Amino acid sequence: QVQLVESGGGLVHTGGSLRLSCTASGRTFGRYVMAWFRQAPGKERQFVAAISRSGGRTRYADSVKGRFTISRDGAKNTVLLQMNSLKSEDTAVYYCAADSRDVVDYFIDSRVHEYDYWGQGTQVTVSS
Repeated sequence: QVQLVESGGGLVHTGGSLRLSCTASGRTFGRYVMAWFRQAPGKERQFVAAISRSGGRTRYADSVKGRFTISRDGAKNTVLLQMNSLKSEDTAVYYCAADSRDVVDYFIDSRVHEYDYWGQGTQVTVSS
């Protein structure tokens, strides 16, 4: 099993930036596809970004392409989400997630139900 702990959320003005961090416990971090999802009040949890096990491939939701960047650091068991040019519609609770399936390195899934480990979430609020 793996435990995920997010940090870095907060309140920022429109156009500002935040960097979210997710630290994973255990020695098997490199086996997991890592992703960020978000959930706004009254809405379903939605895919934001994901990164392959090697870090060589990434995938983004259309709504964040060009503004968000996901990365991972195997030595620190950490996955980061750099969020720039934030908009009010980015306001949500952001969750870090891990997909433990044994898949080929280039495979990245965006479906919520395929991720079996989740963090507790961190609130991001973008105000105008």
